[in-house]
Amino acid sequence: MTTNEDHVRPNETMVPLLHCAAPEETVAFWRALGFEVAYEQLKPYVYLAFTWSGFQLHYGPAPKDLDPAKEQSGGCLVMVDAVASYHAVFTEAMRRAYGKVLVKGLPRISRYRAGTSRFSIVDPSGNTIVFIQRDEPKDVEYGGSTELEGLARVLDNARILREFKMDDRAAYRALDSGMRRRAEGAPVVEQAMALAALVELATALDKADQVPEWGARLQSLSLTLEQRTQVEQYVADPTVLEPWWPAPPRP
Repeated sequence: MTTNEDHVRPNETMVPLLHCAAPEETVAFWRALGFEVAYEQLKPYVYLAFTWSGFQLHYGPAPKDLDPAKEQSGGCLVMVDAVASYHAVFTEAMRRAYGKVLVKGLPRISRYRAGTSRFSIVDPSGNTIVFIQRDEPKDVEYGGSTELEGLARVLDNARILREFKMDDRAAYRALDSGMRRRAEGAPVVEQAMALAALVELATALDKADQVPEWGARLQSLSLTLEQRTQVEQYVADPTVLEPWWPAPPRP
């Protein structure tokens, strides 16, 4: 006897339906990133649909008490084959549309550090769209390695806060505390990585008054070219470090 399950085929398409508290801003943002507006309705209720490459984003009405600034709207995951390429495409589109990459406030895109497996876009309504490398390692450590100690563990914790929880402020606090409590006796390259991250985060978080402190400490460290490369790889934008690099070692 044929059952209903016999007619089910594993070819489903799932489309996220996100809350939209800012319709006009949402349309303008996704258009700026190159998305096509497949459907746009503002009355009697909001319904928006966007398409780009092989996926869709749909938006419906938001609860009346939704505050986008709290970033509790919701979100979705987008599994891709080459996450770095997606980040590059979106940041290039932002530069063309806005004259810069939006890295704070709403909307924004998270910074991407070479070799990482995900990044996020937060839309004008506070939804978080996370792009994830399809073959992200199964053993990727989300909760922090228990095998690390001292400043190395602080650096790992800050990495998780930035790349998986998207909480730059918490990462900054962790690194600030770590440098004040655990820097003494830590390998010089670990100190430099923490200081470099503090420079980058202070710049992004409008803590410009604190950049000189961290930058001067970075500048005072003696690093080999190999160690400098390690430090550059720890941050997403090595250009923010250029004013603070120590003089290159003599051959």
